[in-house]
Amino acid sequence: MGECRPLGFLLGLPFALIALALSLVGAVIWILGSIVSCVCPCCICCASLANFAMDLIKLPVKVIRWFIHSIPC
Repeated sequence: MGECRPLGFLLGLPFALIALALSLVGAVIWILGSIVSCVCPCCICCASLANFAMDLIKLPVKVIRWFIHSIPC
């Protein structure tokens, strides 16, 4: 982690911005899924939907890390 890899960061930045838009959609899905699961706790699909939304929220960080580790200086 101590190595500087600016090329991977710069190449991954546009993809991370697209992933950021998807993470905003994931945040909305997570909020709706949380509300529905609180209203009706028997809906197990809402819990899996909330977990999927959390994966979407973490997506920009995963994309940047993948580019940084995949592309050398």
